[in-house]
Parts: sequence; C-alpha cells; structure tokens
Amino acid sequence: MNKHPSSKNMQAEVVWGGSSKMTGINQSGQEIKMDWEDGPSPMQILLQMVGACSLVDVVHSLENKRSLKSASISMEAERAQEPPRKFTSIHMIYRVHGEEIPEKMVYRIIEASLEKYCSVSNTLSDDVKITWELQLDTKM
Repeated sequence: MNKHPSSKNMQAEVVWGGSSKMTGINQSGQEIKMDWEDGPSPMQILLQMVGACSLVDVVHSLENKRSLKSASISMEAERAQEPPRKFTSIHMIYRVHGEEIPEKMVYRIIEASLEKYCSVSNTLSDDVKITWELQLDTKM
C-alpha cells in the first residue's frame, strides 16, 4: 500500500482475521479491529465516525476561542429492515460544556458541520435523515 497518497486519494485495506474478525488498516499502518458478530461492526464504526467527524468541527471551532471544557456526541440510528440494512435516520445529541459559549454560535457550528464540512455525514445518501439537539452547559 502506498504510504504517501495525494490529499485527494485515500487508501485502506481490510484483512479477514478468521471467524467474524477483521482488521482495517489505513495508509499509515494504523489499525481498527472489527468483528461483525461481537462488534464493533462496520455499521457501528460508521455511526461513530459520523459523530467523530462532526465533533472535530465543533472542538476545532470552539477550543481556541472559548473555554471549552468537554464535548461529546451520543447517537442513535435506525436501519432498514431489509437488505441493504442501511441507516434510515440518525439522531445526534451534542453535549458541550464550557464558559461563555454562546448557544447561537454552537448551533451555527453544528449546522455547518452537518451541512458542509463533515465528510462522513455528507457521504451518506440524502435519504438518511440526520437530526440533532444541543445540550449546552455554561456553568462552572
């Protein structure tokens, strides 16, 4: 695998490890262990990566301008009953804690993340309904 792809290209490999186990390997050699029976499954990882991608946007937008203390996203997804059992909806609960963080600013950051910047959520088809809510704690 090429260790230095251009910024436009990404490379990965998935290796079956016997039974229901797999290992995903990126171009830097970093690994993610998966297990389609016991988890994390590819769909569980995809859901987590939707959250991770958006959380990067939120943290990067707030960490240098405000006193961000913590941030997390909980997600719940529904899947189609019949194959392909793709996601039909994802609900995200953003939890942001820090001092003097304006609620309107966080709303704008989340909207921009999901509508423009988060490559993972924007890779999903348009028929996956993504909803979200914010729980903002600005107390010490």
